[in-house]
Amino acid sequence: MAKGISLHIGVNKVDPEHYGGWSGPLNACESDAEDLHRIATVQKFKTQILLTSEAKREAVINGIKNAARALESGDIFFVSYSGHGGQVPDINGDEEDDLDETWCLYDGELLDDELYLLWTHFAPGVRILVLSDSCHSGTVSRAPGGAIATAPTEGPLAEELGTVGALVRCMPAAAANKTYRRNQDFYDQLQQELPQERPETRATVRLISGCQDNQLSLDGTFNGLFTSRLLRVWNGGRFNGNYSDFHRKIVRRMPPEQSPNHFVIGASNPEYDREKPFTI
Repeated sequence: MAKGISLHIGVNKVDPEHYGGWSGPLNACESDAEDLHRIATVQKFKTQILLTSEAKREAVINGIKNAARALESGDIFFVSYSGHGGQVPDINGDEEDDLDETWCLYDGELLDDELYLLWTHFAPGVRILVLSDSCHSGTVSRAPGGAIATAPTEGPLAEELGTVGALVRCMPAAAANKTYRRNQDFYDQLQQELPQERPETRATVRLISGCQDNQLSLDGTFNGLFTSRLLRVWNGGRFNGNYSDFHRKIVRRMPPEQSPNHFVIGASNPEYDREKPFTI
């Protein structure tokens, strides 16, 4: 019988000691993590939740590695992240825009290259589902160039969406610059220690993100905009359809300035494609 493990990460602020004095306060990331944790619990996943100061690099990496050790072909790992998206200079030459995308964890950024390498630890046949409600999250591996866009925070559409005065889940450029310069040796070494040839991902990794790589994700009072629409579509489990249907219905409820992405890497798994979301 297949088994499921889930990890839910919600970061409402970061440690200013690492981030050059920036604490990046947000409202609803912990709420996102708690609501997705609740879905996973109902679906009978073995769950773990890491909120703000608990969501440190080591804890997140260990949570993913522990799941990789425990899961076998046919099993599923569900990981969600709500928080700021960041960027650091790409020094190993694998990004077209010379930037690595990151999750801003409490005590430091987790690079997209690190995430990719973690997926390679999973056995063939494992299904991985990643929900990332953060800026620049379209692939969490590459960010094509283009103008940055975000959903409205004022005006009639913002009132309709419930996004009036909302914060953006994007690490400001000045904070990104200062964080990198204060910790350059750390981030450069992370990239230098990665394998020069990217190993193959034998599992199937499905990402549904809060926006495209050249867009920004809005925070909110009770949930991030993407997570709030996802919860409405899920409707307490009443949703019927596969992952593509799920993504399309979420997109229909979003403004064009914030358009969630659906991105799959790794081994082909047609059965996974046909499944209802969050199925063990």
